[in-house]
Amino acid sequence: MTMLFRLMAPIALSLAALPLRAEVNIQEVTSDGGITAWLVEDHSIPFTALELRFRGGASLDEPGKRGATYLMSGLLEEGSGDMDAQDFTRAKESLAASFGYDVSDDTLSVSAKFLTENRDEAIDLLHQSLTEPRFDEDAITRVRAQVLSIMRSNAQDPNDIAGEAFARQTYGMHPYGSAMEGTEESVSALTREDLIHAQHNAIAQDRLYVGAVGDITPDELKTLLDDLLGDLPTAGAPLPGPANPAFDGQVRQVPFNTPQSVVLFGQPGMGQDDPDFFAAYLLNTILGGGGFESRLMKEVRVKRGLTYGVYSYLVDRDQAKVWMGSLASANNRVAEAVGLIRDEWRKAREEGVTEEELAAAKKYLTGAYPLRFDGNGPIANILVGMQMSGMPIDYIATRNAKVEAVTLEDVNRVARTLMDPEKLSFVVVGQPEGLEDAPVITPAAGEQEAAPEAMPAQTSN
Repeated sequence: MTMLFRLMAPIALSLAALPLRAEVNIQEVTSDGGITAWLVEDHSIPFTALELRFRGGASLDEPGKRGATYLMSGLLEEGSGDMDAQDFTRAKESLAASFGYDVSDDTLSVSAKFLTENRDEAIDLLHQSLTEPRFDEDAITRVRAQVLSIMRSNAQDPNDIAGEAFARQTYGMHPYGSAMEGTEESVSALTREDLIHAQHNAIAQDRLYVGAVGDITPDELKTLLDDLLGDLPTAGAPLPGPANPAFDGQVRQVPFNTPQSVVLFGQPGMGQDDPDFFAAYLLNTILGGGGFESRLMKEVRVKRGLTYGVYSYLVDRDQAKVWMGSLASANNRVAEAVGLIRDEWRKAREEGVTEEELAAAKKYLTGAYPLRFDGNGPIANILVGMQMSGMPIDYIATRNAKVEAVTLEDVNRVARTLMDPEKLSFVVVGQPEGLEDAPVITPAAGEQEAAPEAMPAQTSN
């Protein structure tokens, strides 16, 4: 789904990067106040990237207040303390610092980049945005209007409609089942007090993870952690329970006036904490996660030209583990594409994969892994993700060995036990021919059929 509030300023600091490498020396640092962070120390550039992540995110919205966390996150740099929005922006720019605030269903993220010479001032300003946001009425009105505009645009986008319909069908009344942006009705009704509650619910020490990369020592980081985060609330709102995703194997449609249908499909998946995760990861790479070498891409695009691209991916959410995929195809050929995906799912389960496919998938995954470590910011992001997933601190050094250790027997066993063609479920948004008998999902509030000229035709190759 479309994300608003990716507010990282395109300044020169964003280009600073550590040398490309997969050998990363991670230190665990704990401040005097008990706040823990993972640090990659590198003094070659007088610059540090800091990543904060708070577990819970938009799933913490209170009943009837859907969209509060999303709107709140967009207001964190719209003024704080004695500074209005313009004063805050001028102060940040004068420090050559960059702050970004983002939210997902599971997390609220804060990304910061700053020069060593301005570190103390930048941290003071960031601290103020987290602990003393103003939530001025004029800022609320302005940002709320931006959110409503994005929501109205999404309601005319078949990709967003498909995501919303799939989520509602899969997750029901769980927070995952509704758009984190909220609805026009819920967002329009949010008050300043609601945003203050959302801030206190989401930004707290008991759900905090920190990664730091760059020109900072462990002792300096300890001081920074307590100065920045030491006076946050000790606890936030309770996390939601499991989502219990539902997959019944049906194809459902959302009528939408467009020459090309958008398809999402999925079944139960597997989390990274499962001993068989790497076998499932390799299996997915072979099936639909390996680009043009994947089975789905070969069968659906290369051999038959039904789509520009078809992909599958394991989705490891805090409260649900699913295996999903997506494609877009002309209305008169989408039914064929859906049938091919079912066939490939069944074939992989019943016949397994080959030694040659497994070797190629291993080469792809191990070779691409170092490319992720291409800058201070991306590495800080990886450090936080590792912590949230419960990975050991030496995971980066051992990850490729775990991939290489997976055997053909492992992958084919997981294919037999995890892949479930009978539960593989589809949502198709468009005017699909050959699927007219598929049950119809009523569009969410605000979604309307687009005019015929709203989306140009695309030709599959």
